[in-house]
Amino acid sequence: MIFPAGMPRSLAYLDQALANGMEVVGSSSLGHDPARERYSRWVQLPYVTAPEFDQALRQAVAAHDIGSIYTPNPVVWDYLQRRLERDFPGLVLVNSAPLASEMAPYARALAFGKAVLAQPFGLAASGEQAPAAATQIAALFRHAETIPGMCDQEKIRALCEVFRYCPAGDVVEVGSWWGKSAFVLASLARCHGTGKLLCVDPWTSKHLVQANKSDLIDNVAWDASEALTVFQLNLLPYANGMVNYLRLPSVEAALEYRQDHVVETEAFGRTEYSGNIALLHIDGNHGYAEVRADIASWCDLVRPGGWIVMDDYAWAYGDGPRRATDEFLFQHAARISCAFFSGGALFIQVAS
Repeated sequence: MIFPAGMPRSLAYLDQALANGMEVVGSSSLGHDPARERYSRWVQLPYVTAPEFDQALRQAVAAHDIGSIYTPNPVVWDYLQRRLERDFPGLVLVNSAPLASEMAPYARALAFGKAVLAQPFGLAASGEQAPAAATQIAALFRHAETIPGMCDQEKIRALCEVFRYCPAGDVVEVGSWWGKSAFVLASLARCHGTGKLLCVDPWTSKHLVQANKSDLIDNVAWDASEALTVFQLNLLPYANGMVNYLRLPSVEAALEYRQDHVVETEAFGRTEYSGNIALLHIDGNHGYAEVRADIASWCDLVRPGGWIVMDDYAWAYGDGPRRATDEFLFQHAARISCAFFSGGALFIQVAS
């Protein structure tokens, strides 16, 4: 039984239970609960504070052969946790304390923020600024956790560091998809006053073909249009005129960026860019030729002291990013003042 049945976490648990083939009884104390139509079986229970609650629950358990209860309501959970073993033998709570589970992500985020400050990288890089506050880093990490994507803790931590050494200018991301790393970039750019974020992604199925050696990535049924919608939903609350996107292949987008520093979309409105890149994050198509084209299209626009982040330099499905990046390193060694590997990405600072 799920009680109360209409809370957001209750409905999420319902979907998971039904997907696993479980039989579910919904229950509520509301006179009219809109969630009732989601359940095939339903029980009306008094409020947990009512004297008749225990008897009504016993009747429901017997009538529907209920063996367990899921409740995201902390008051209901606490009441049942104290009473079940004594008054309802055989009936169990399937979830842990709601308050503890609700607060756990925030505790992890705060621990991450403190760890970033306690263990700096100690980069031999130019343009050092003061680090962000632990609460700022924690907030960034907490919200990033809610966005799907591959930007892990180690990479986020490295980005927190390199933004301390960024000059002012645009932040450009090639390959944004759902927007996880884009959110991190936009947040750090705002925190350090770096500049506005431009996201470049065609969001089309034909540009997803990676030609990876293992032939695994290309078999995944990605939905490009859905990804763009998810990207917009993830970034809109934080954009505030500082984020926009070009729905174009990387090479075409670079040409447009060079010609016109104004980007306008229906979702994000009008954004004016400087034309000078402070940080370039390349995470587009991972084929060797495609990565080379991304580097050739954008890297000369990175200003002195700026950063180039080559994502998936160590990639499990192929060597396109590494080969193209190594060529760039060899050809432009004199322009590079600092480089390090973290979170699967290679971070390169252009010499001042």
